[in-house]
Amino acid sequence: MALHVRGVLLPDDEVRDIWLDGDRVTFDPVPGAETIADGGFVLPGLTDAHCHIGIARGGAPITSLDQARELARTDRNAGVLAIRDAGSPYPYPELDDDPELPRLARAGRHVAPPKRYLRDIGVEVGAAEVAATVAEQAAAGNGWVKLVGDWIDRGVGDLAPAWDADTMTAAVAAAHAAGVRAAVHTFSESAVEIMVRAGVDSVEHGTGLSLDLIDLMARQGTALVPTMINIATFGGIAEQARARFPGYADHMIALRDRFPEVVRAAYEAGVPIYVGTDAGGGIDHGLAAEEMLLLHERAGMSALDVLAAASWGARAWLGFPGLVEGGLADLVVYPDDPRRDLRVVRTPSRVVLRGRLIR
Repeated sequence: MALHVRGVLLPDDEVRDIWLDGDRVTFDPVPGAETIADGGFVLPGLTDAHCHIGIARGGAPITSLDQARELARTDRNAGVLAIRDAGSPYPYPELDDDPELPRLARAGRHVAPPKRYLRDIGVEVGAAEVAATVAEQAAAGNGWVKLVGDWIDRGVGDLAPAWDADTMTAAVAAAHAAGVRAAVHTFSESAVEIMVRAGVDSVEHGTGLSLDLIDLMARQGTALVPTMINIATFGGIAEQARARFPGYADHMIALRDRFPEVVRAAYEAGVPIYVGTDAGGGIDHGLAAEEMLLLHERAGMSALDVLAAASWGARAWLGFPGLVEGGLADLVVYPDDPRRDLRVVRTPSRVVLRGRLIR
């Protein structure tokens, strides 16, 4: 049955009647449609632009499609109706069109340096194999490749780039030659500089960004997915490592403490910013609203811009049309105006995915 929603449509800020006819949006009345909301504020479905439904709580790879479904449903029930899975050790292309799950933009497995990433998560390769592995993982995803740009180097006792600069630059070129976009995990100052200058499409985390690089990102249109909820865990990571790697521990704390100002500077410079939680492993699913609040309260993004970063802007970036004529029938309804009090995003009153009422 077709569904009907009436409310203030954001970002248009107009009271509109919307009909969801199957998996498509129309503004033309559909006879017999069921009205599921009459009042409130309507947004295109939320997006988590950096999470991992292929990684279980604790950091181990999932072992079944049912586990992936369960994690994706947790996000869906919180109003997240599109996900970019930024690297999965478990393949699940069968879920791309699952009517019960959020829409998926997927990378394949992380491409990582040998013995310098989370156990069993990435494909770990030396410099000579990086470009070919990127091409393989491009085929395993549906539009993205995930590169691990840095991790702790136990030989130097601190963060260090995953490979030499020429190899990392070639990895980005290999992704683009394969027709996909490249996302890079970076914490350190050195790795993020290499990757931004190489033309990577999105910087994940980006704690080491400088003002010069931020300006370059703004000029290039390079996106930032800050995952502030994850960066808040750096204290625990640092303390676990302090006995053996005190320099690394101090570096991680410094990166954490300066990060809100880094994100604020990126926002003020016009860098495209999108909401991502890094759920999977150490971060629970279903926390996109908390990431939105951190961007607003700690990085100074306006409520409207945070909503764009989590909804219509993020969906457009990932290729999922919003609430336009012929667009995709994903929406969330809130009882009060989230522009006035962003905490409203924690409690959607209606969630509709692919034209089907979820709650």
